[in-house]
Amino acid sequence: MRLVIARCSVDYAGKLTAHLPMAPRLILIKADGSVSVHADDRAYKPLNWMNPPCTLREEKYEENGAIARWTVTHAKSGERLILTIEAILHDSSHELGVDPGLQKDGVEAHLQELLARHITTLGEGYTLIRREFPTAIGPVDILCRDADSTTVAIEIKRRGEIDGVEQLTRYLELLNRDPHLAPVRGVFAAQEIKPQARVLAADRGIDCVTLDYDALRGIQHEGTLF
Repeated sequence: MRLVIARCSVDYAGKLTAHLPMAPRLILIKADGSVSVHADDRAYKPLNWMNPPCTLREEKYEENGAIARWTVTHAKSGERLILTIEAILHDSSHELGVDPGLQKDGVEAHLQELLARHITTLGEGYTLIRREFPTAIGPVDILCRDADSTTVAIEIKRRGEIDGVEQLTRYLELLNRDPHLAPVRGVFAAQEIKPQARVLAADRGIDCVTLDYDALRGIQHEGTLF
């Protein structure tokens, strides 16, 4: 991972356009090619970002006090993230190695087990392929097929937020490279899903499902699984 602290402005050019005026910011360039721009607030959420597959081109750029321009281009959509840099305050690279992955809490692990056992909760004709389906970037919670035999990757959270949608997006990009599985669609399942996560999931063609933990355990009460 490369960490850069720079005084920069940021422009996003694609389906939507956005501009961040000149200010000091943290730029993260990860081994998977993703680039994200952060301020010193908002916890984990970046101000702007580009998911892989993408390329970063660094070039000298001397205009209005700037010293460099970095252009991040998405390989499929052609959308661009353009960083105009006035000064670089820090630039370092670090090898983090393979991450062991997030250890799920008891509720998430049990939700995964219950949903795999009752996979037709998602709809008639669903069949389980396996839990914890391995990939190069970590295991997919559940891989199954729907009634049309389309492969479905399911990411399960106790509380569904934007980072869970991002995680599932990365899995889908990888799984869809496998001709034996593609096309693979995604389902983001949680006991509670934040509105922002629903918007991002819809934008990426990912379905959202709200799970009722008690109903999956067979405890009868008013309400539905979805």
